[in-house]
Formats: sequence, C-alpha cells, structure tokens
Amino acid sequence: MAGRQQHVRPLVSLVRPDSCWHPCFSFSRWGGSFLYHLDPSEGDGDTLVITGYVVALDYSNPYLNPFKMFQQWKTHPSIRPTFEGGERLAYGARALNEGGFQSIPKLTFPGGALVGCAAGFLNVPKIKGTHTAMKSGMLAAESAFSAMQALPEPAEAEEAAAEEEEMPPPFTGPVADLGPYQSALEGSWVYEELHSVRNVRPAAHATPLGMWGTFLYAGVVHYVTRGREWFTLSHGGADHERLKPASEFSPIEYPKPDGEVSFDLLSSVALTGTNHEGNQPPHLTLKDDAVPVARNLAVFDGPEQRFCPAGVYEYLEEEGERRLQINAQNCIHCKTCDIKCPSQNIDWVVPEGGGGPAYAGM
Repeated sequence: MAGRQQHVRPLVSLVRPDSCWHPCFSFSRWGGSFLYHLDPSEGDGDTLVITGYVVALDYSNPYLNPFKMFQQWKTHPSIRPTFEGGERLAYGARALNEGGFQSIPKLTFPGGALVGCAAGFLNVPKIKGTHTAMKSGMLAAESAFSAMQALPEPAEAEEAAAEEEEMPPPFTGPVADLGPYQSALEGSWVYEELHSVRNVRPAAHATPLGMWGTFLYAGVVHYVTRGREWFTLSHGGADHERLKPASEFSPIEYPKPDGEVSFDLLSSVALTGTNHEGNQPPHLTLKDDAVPVARNLAVFDGPEQRFCPAGVYEYLEEEGERRLQINAQNCIHCKTCDIKCPSQNIDWVVPEGGGGPAYAGM
C-alpha cells in the first residue's frame, strides 16, 4: 500500500482543532485518505493540517497515478476549502505493509530481528500499528538482551596492517541468536490480535463487493465471530501480479495542478529535503536493462512513471529509441518500485551514507 502525506498551514479561520476525517474509496479500489486538524495548543502552537492519501498496490489499472489521485482528491468540494489560501509545508511518501497476519515473514536473522511496520504488524481494520510496534520492540529487546548475555567473550579484533587504513577491521566475534523473539511474539497478544482480524483485508478480493464487502465482513468479525473463523483467506497473489496490460484500459486524464490546492510532482519532492551524494553507488538498479522497454513499456505502458511518488523513473527517446531514465537523486525511499514493478526488475537497497529525504514532523 502506497501512502502520500502533506502538511499544510491553513487559514486560521478554517482550523477545526482535533477534527479527524477518514474518507474511503469506492468499492472497486482499496484505500482511503485522512485529514487531521491539529490543536494549536499542542506542540509549538502552530495551526497545521495533516492530510494523506493511501492507495493499495494491488490495483490492476496501469494508468492509475496515486500522486495525481491525491492532488485531485484535495479539489473535492468538501475538502478544497481547507487548503484554499493555506501554505504547503511538507510532503512525503512511503509504502505501508498492510498484508496482515498472512504476510508476516520470518522475524529473525543472524544478529537482528524485524519489528513493527517492517514486520507487518499493522492492524488493518483499526488502521493502527503503533501499539503492536512498541510491544514487538519490547519483545525483541528482551530477546536480544538474553542472547547477548549468553554470548562468549569475543576475541579481540586484529589491528589493520596498514596505518593508512581508515576502515575498522571486520567483526569476527560471535553473533547473537534472536530466535526466541519469534516464539515470544507468537505467544503474545500481538499475534493473537493480528490473527483475529486476518481475514478482513483478503475479503476485498474474496467477495464481489470489494471494499464494501470488507466493511461488511469486518462487522461480522467484530460483532459475531471475534476472529474465531475456522478458515483463513488468502491474498491471492503478490501486488505486482495484479497489474493488467494497458490495452485493457484507457489512459486516465487527471486535472492539471492549480498551484494553490493541487500541485505538481517535482515541487512537492522539493519539500522533502531529499539529497544523495553524487558519487555514491547506485541504490536503484535494474536486473535486466532490456526489460523496462521490452515488457514494462510495451505491455503496461511504463507504470514506473506513475506509481513512483518522486519522479524517479521516466522514459526518454534518444535517436529514435526509448530507454528508462532513473533519476535516483529524487528518490524518497518509499520502496513502491521494488513492490509494484510488474517484472520485478527493480532492486532497491539502502543508500550509502544515509542519503534520502530529511522529513521534519512527518
């Protein structure tokens, strides 16, 4: 699921402290939006509105553009007045793990563990994950402490042979085993809570009513079964597998940005404070350079250009031939490309030196 978020300083007369809106999509598409009016008495006393737009990445139309959908949503008659005359302050985007119980991976690896959103502990019907993230962090910390206590004393690392060597010698000591964290999590209320709502999200594809069917099923779970169903629904495949050929759809015409309520992509990315060192190794690579044009462009009309919230990918024509241009400097590390690329040809890795967006208050 891909989310876009924006901070705005509205006109004071339009602020409704503590007002909270959660509009949802139509039955055929999973997702929704949020609009929070912050109380000026909290924080630094500023009057702010935080708004966001979340689109599930299991959509099938390759012409869908989440960023432009977000901008179009802000022009809705019931939403637009909040932003008219205001000042846009910040913008950001991130892929959210909302697969739920069925998508929880192996939680440990040598010397580390997955906790919180990285492990997929979001409770989808509640739209909450902070409580499960905190508890999983506590369990991981307890397991790490016990594992470190059991480690033997590491041998002293050898000093670098050359005095000009700046890098420290490689770590050669024992690695903690956090295996107990997995069993501790499975025995906690986190696992029980996620298991009880495991069928809510997959119900969007299991019923002909789409998102509305999910709401109906969520009501049955909450008031009747309480998560004690004898079955577990499947998501039915990965998000990238659901994208259909462009020939089955017509291009979507989105309204042009007006510069007051809706905005263009690049000016929004400028608000993220994104920066990467120019000479660092690329953090976005292609497994096969021929695939973007041969398959993604030919079959799906280049969906990378639309699902990326930062304008990283664009198809250029040089000497009569098309090629995919990767503007890695723009990347805000939402990881959507690694998830939604229909050919699974894009590989995102952590950038060198902590490059990326410099979010403030996001």
